[in-house]
Order: sequence, then structure tokens, then C-alpha cells
Amino acid sequence: MKICKGLHQIRVDFQVTPEIKRFVYIYLIEGAACYLVDSGVGGSEKAIFSYMQGIGRKPEEIKGIFLTHAHPDHIGSASVIRELTGCTVYASQGERRWIENIDLQFKERPIPNFHALAGASTQVDTVVRDGDVITPEPGMEIKVVGSRGHSCDGVSYWLRDREALFTGDAIPAENDVPIYINKDWSVHTLHRLANLSPVRFYCPAWDKAYTGREGTEAIARALDLIEDIQRGVDAVINSRPAADRATLASQICTELGMERFLRNPLFAGTIASHLPSGMLDIFPQGPK
Repeated sequence: MKICKGLHQIRVDFQVTPEIKRFVYIYLIEGAACYLVDSGVGGSEKAIFSYMQGIGRKPEEIKGIFLTHAHPDHIGSASVIRELTGCTVYASQGERRWIENIDLQFKERPIPNFHALAGASTQVDTVVRDGDVITPEPGMEIKVVGSRGHSCDGVSYWLRDREALFTGDAIPAENDVPIYINKDWSVHTLHRLANLSPVRFYCPAWDKAYTGREGTEAIARALDLIEDIQRGVDAVINSRPAADRATLASQICTELGMERFLRNPLFAGTIASHLPSGMLDIFPQGPK
């Protein structure tokens, strides 16, 4: 789907398990060459190349992949695309270890169907850091914005000439499972993203591309959600919390009205980030 001149959103649907269907958005930037923000799950290159053909561009025109973080639905086709095109892969230092070693990622953050989703380990050619300004070609400037919280060292990419901000999974999507490993990091990131200017388009991986106003409203809702989760956690632990993690998790999800997320190990990590440190032996930190 075309967002504006030279900026496109490509949806890829996939199955985590036979019962769990998900999707992710990849972004294609057109200039003299082409650039991707994230690469979807394993096999997503088919959808990317098909879309490019439809707009009159060729896969070999891809000169860069900007990875927001290391999770499987973002890195899955990066290795194949890099091998086919010789493009440069950009990612942060903190995410690099999982991108370059998916077996390590699976060991530390196992999820169903991991290897099919994650594709293959991918070399990171250029390490990016908060505040870096990348000029992949004349007239195109991309600023790196540190956005940790959903992951340990996630980044957003701010395409200055088109006033587009690619946020990966940094903004929890409304009515979806909120996933972050550190509540305070996420709050800091959300405030930071809301205060960047000018941003004409917020481009998340879990939702449609927002206008600037829609994006700031989505960020406000995400901040409210994090506060609601904290209130729910506090209500449980200040009453009579269970002494085992399974019952505690059930109590918290019931308090929040989020029973549907009870068996999701990634949501368990979200809840753990709201607990006092002394309780983590009952409900240990979830996957990173």
C-alpha cells in the first residue's frame, strides 16, 4: 500500500501456530535505490519482491535493510535478501547478537515455530546508535532514535525528508497483546517518540501507518495502557497475592480483564516488568 510518494507499507500474514495467526508490516522506501525497514518473517521476500514488481522496481535495487530489532517477524527474510542483493544490513549493537545468532535468540527467547519465522542468522554490516544520521544516498537522511523497551536495544528510524518515523513494535497496538521487557524504558521511549517533530507519518509494524495526529493519539493510549497495567498489578500485590507464579499471573490477568493473554509467555514478561524486584522470584522476568 502506498503511504505517500516513495513510501510503501507491505503486509505479510503468518502463522505462529495453527491456531495463532499474526501479521507484520514491512516498509519500502524508494529513492534512486530502494530500502527496507524490517524484513518480516522467513519467506517474506516473496511478498516484497512481488510488491516491488508491481510498482516497477527490481529486487536488486534494494541497497539497505534497516532492522528495528531482532525478533523473528522483523529479521526473517533479511538473510535471503542480503544474499540475493548484496545490500547493507543496519541494526543496533544490543540487537546484533540475536540477529547474527538466531539459535542464541531461540535459547533465550523461545517461541513457537521460531526457526521458520526467524529464517536464518544474518550478518549486521553497519551498527547504528541513538543519534546517528545515515545518508544512504544523496538527499535521503535517516536519523536513528533509540527506542528500547519492547526489546533490549530497539531503534526507530526517522526518514527526515518525508517526515516518516518507523517505530517497529515500540508503540503497543490497541486491542493487541502488549509486549515489553521493561516498563520504564517503554514509557521513556513513547514520550520521546511523541515529542519528535516534524513527523507526518508514524509507521509501526503492528498497525496501519498513522498520520502525525493519529500517531500521538496512539502513543497516548499506549501510555494509558501501561498505567492501567501498573494499577492492576498494584491492586493484586497490595491485597493477597498468590505465592506461586501461575496463580499470581491468573490473578493479575483477571484484574486487568486480559485473561486471553494468560498463556502468552511474552505477556508474562510484560507483567514481570511491573512487579517489585523482590517478587521476581515468584514471577521471574519473561523472555527478553
